[in-house]
Amino acid sequence: MKAIVLESAENPLVIKEVAKPTPGPGEVLVQIKAAALNRRDYWITVGKYAGIKYPTILGADGAGIVAEAGEGAGDWLGKEVIINPSHNWGEHPEFQSKEFKILGLPEDGTMAEYVLVKAKYLYPKPAHLTFEQASALPLAGLTSYRALFTKAHIKKGDKVLVVGVGAGTGSFLLQFAVAAGAQVFVTSGTGEKIEQAKLHGACAGVNYKAQDWAQELKHFSGGGFDIVVDSALGPDFAKIPDLCNPGGRIVFFGGTAGNIPELNARPIFWKQLQILGTTMGTQEDFKAMLAFVNEHKIVPVVDEVFPLAEAKKAFDKMGAAKQFGKLVIKI
Repeated sequence: MKAIVLESAENPLVIKEVAKPTPGPGEVLVQIKAAALNRRDYWITVGKYAGIKYPTILGADGAGIVAEAGEGAGDWLGKEVIINPSHNWGEHPEFQSKEFKILGLPEDGTMAEYVLVKAKYLYPKPAHLTFEQASALPLAGLTSYRALFTKAHIKKGDKVLVVGVGAGTGSFLLQFAVAAGAQVFVTSGTGEKIEQAKLHGACAGVNYKAQDWAQELKHFSGGGFDIVVDSALGPDFAKIPDLCNPGGRIVFFGGTAGNIPELNARPIFWKQLQILGTTMGTQEDFKAMLAFVNEHKIVPVVDEVFPLAEAKKAFDKMGAAKQFGKLVIKI
């Protein structure tokens, strides 16, 4: 089968023929129709991710059709599916186990004609989505759903700030929060992405490169936010507690702009704010996310679809952060 292989540090993206795996008991072989990129995949190719091993087939996100099934998994044969990439979560819903792993490293992932997974991580593909749209959903959709619903307990009427709306998670946070009945505001480094966000339901947005972005947000929101979701951190994170309403929840799941800076703790305790970390999600979170997507007929924002032969172009676009929403590779 053809696959996108992380061959070596010098040759991180090689499209080559590899052996097709055979499913064992409780396992299935999914014929992948489309696989989506995540920022994680890009960081792996540039060597900035923990636990890198060579060779590995990349990809956490995928949608396809079950082509083969091992003992006990035959009911899935011929079904259109998406895959939950959050594996071995463990027994505690509040945090993942030491055995937790994400599909696509260390185990071979979805950027291949076939992927081997345990049947318990399969879910029916939402009927209203194409394979390309469905492939965009798993990792970013799960992360965003847990941040908003499991961690921040979003409710109708909340004012939500999405920091960095152009990413895959940013677009899902926007769509999910709007569907939940919240008023959503966004930040981005480009006016074009802010305008895109408005087309998907954002009330307003500001460019975080502007010196007075925090004051602009206070003005637009009429005072402050009940929920802030951030995946960047860095120096600007220090301004977020002042933007929160009393009882506000600040959720984050990344640190691409650096660490949490020195904070003024007084508004945090006086306004009884919560700062909450999150990573991926449980099987229950994934089921709930899919149910929410099906109920509200949410269609993931796909920025561009690339053929397998042009996978490097997709990674280059991810590295340049030029996309709004998800980048997808058609297998």
